[in-house]
Amino acid sequence: MIEGLYEAHVPVKDLNRSIEFYKKLDLELAWKNETVAFFWIEKEKSWLGLWEGESYKTPYHPSLRHVAFRISFEKMDQALDWLKERGIEARPFGSRTSPAPFIRTYQGNASVYFDDPDGNSLELMCTVDVPETWKEREEHLSLKQWKDGV
Repeated sequence: MIEGLYEAHVPVKDLNRSIEFYKKLDLELAWKNETVAFFWIEKEKSWLGLWEGESYKTPYHPSLRHVAFRISFEKMDQALDWLKERGIEARPFGSRTSPAPFIRTYQGNASVYFDDPDGNSLELMCTVDVPETWKEREEHLSLKQWKDGV
């Protein structure tokens, strides 16, 4: 029945400023009015709604104000440069000190985190084939460690 995610939404303080930010991510503006804009993540498949108003003051929590954009594993090691070219700074996740891509062995994915102008947490993410014996490790490995087979 369920085939994928159709939409996600985040609160923003200044819609026009946010529109310019999300355009830098190469997302296509699909629709806009005075307080709401929608960007295609995958055209005709999924989109992101930006809602201007006071809700941007809602404190961040992983269950709120977070969107992960799917990318390919092959492009993960280009993620920091891609963001930098757009004037966007990646940030470390959790207790990590480096913003560099990392692998969650227990979930089988790789990620890079960054924020939009309103502090909404954004992520570039891909799946990774993790050996079953590694899934018990519950650790984060750098992309380099992963490629080196640590």
